[in-house]
Amino acid sequence: MRTQDRIAKLPWHRITEEVDQRGWATTGPLLTAAERRELVAAYDDDARFRSTVVMARHGFGLGEYRYFAYPLPELVQGPREALYERLAPIANGWREALGIGESYPEKHRDYLALCHAAGQLRPTPLLLKYGPGDYNCLHQDLYGEVAFPLQAAFLLEEPERDFTGGEFVLTEQRPRIQSRVNVVPLSAGEAVIFAVNQWPVQGTRSTYRVTMRHGVSPVRSGKRHTLGIIFHDAA
Repeated sequence: MRTQDRIAKLPWHRITEEVDQRGWATTGPLLTAAERRELVAAYDDDARFRSTVVMARHGFGLGEYRYFAYPLPELVQGPREALYERLAPIANGWREALGIGESYPEKHRDYLALCHAAGQLRPTPLLLKYGPGDYNCLHQDLYGEVAFPLQAAFLLEEPERDFTGGEFVLTEQRPRIQSRVNVVPLSAGEAVIFAVNQWPVQGTRSTYRVTMRHGVSPVRSGKRHTLGIIFHDAA
């Protein structure tokens, strides 16, 4: 079964409720062991990528990541398109709640046309690689004026077997309240879907914005790879 078909069979009612209520949700395992091995092996194929970032050079943490070049591999392109179509209605609900602009298109190709018209032409899906002691500082993946409000990260190895530590971490900042931390448990092949920047929450009097950041705690042993799927392109 293709990854797109597996995505279509996910419990989207539950995922939508959780994303709306807390800004994130997990999918359960989606990628097969063979697909995960294929993605991990792709990391060393220079022809697949447009750039490599060594995090220590920029103060982003320790470890490195590589941005895919167009055309994207099918294992990246397929989930990117399929997830976008399921997440666009959530994103449009958020826009309506916040009273922001026009709706997101139904199809990802039409959304990319908006990115490209704004000068955001570079693909943003990426593979991240961590070894012992590596970590990723809290951040947001914003690359220009056009930004889709949700993204996904797939864990490609099995925790406690292939690596220890390296937990996926989300922080949320609500108005006039100290930040809250969520440590998201993931299994191999599972994705976490989460807010890129902000999402709306209905308060007792009005709707307010909650700001999200994400990162990875230090890896204690082994190697950890992640596939990140961001739906907007970069300037």
